[in-house]
Amino acid sequence: METLHHKVLSHPNSKEWVIFIHGMGGSSSIWFKQIKEYRKHFNLILVDLPGHGGNHAGLKDETDRSFEQIANKVIALLDYHGIRDAHFVGISLGTMVIQFIQHLSPDRVKSMVLGGSVERIHPPLILFVRLVEGVKYFIPYMWIYRLVAWILMPREHHVEARKTFIREAVKLGQREFFCWYRILHQEVNQFFARKKPVHTTPAIYIMGSEDYMFLPNIKKRYKKIMNARLHILPKSGHVCNIEKEKEFNEISISFIHSQSGFSEKHIEAING
Repeated sequence: METLHHKVLSHPNSKEWVIFIHGMGGSSSIWFKQIKEYRKHFNLILVDLPGHGGNHAGLKDETDRSFEQIANKVIALLDYHGIRDAHFVGISLGTMVIQFIQHLSPDRVKSMVLGGSVERIHPPLILFVRLVEGVKYFIPYMWIYRLVAWILMPREHHVEARKTFIREAVKLGQREFFCWYRILHQEVNQFFARKKPVHTTPAIYIMGSEDYMFLPNIKKRYKKIMNARLHILPKSGHVCNIEKEKEFNEISISFIHSQSGFSEKHIEAING
């Protein structure tokens, strides 16, 4: 299996690994507001999903076009580096990849930070995707992506996050864009309808208070999951790691430390 494009940032003292998984249309570069703070504490791997960032081949054939296969590619990356288990941080559709990894190999996932988590696609968005399928050969895919970005992040203070995702999506290409949208449409609701929310992997949902498309479902769902908690960031939309980076970093890093069994002295030692 071909190794996903990725970047490794090692820490001189820490033995903890954090794997970052971006969303659809993004790349590992969307974590630019997390890297500086996370590097003080952990070893990092920033992954580019198929067709994104440095992965130019994309989803080559039908056998690649599922969240299970994408999750297996990330697991293979852990094997490549000899990493037995790790903490995972995701944003948007990246949280779906992480939960597939947890579903396939729960022993590889020490904890999950699920930012702007996508666990149910609302019927209006599904209808929109179906309409898009019918006109995809007649209009540029970036028109569609810009419209989706505006739907998810409509407010003035969402501009930076919206522009970041649009800028990265330009690199995706129309063929890959529709491959990912097809997976999104076919698998997200089906996966969470089938899977009972009983996993014991510690998880924290970090959601923006203005993430109206996905927050309502997460408010209901997280209470049914063992070892799960929810933190809502005020005046933030879907891409909360960019809009509220300070709060996102503080909350998520503290959570990961709490799942690593570290005392304050251990943390001070890691920080040198």
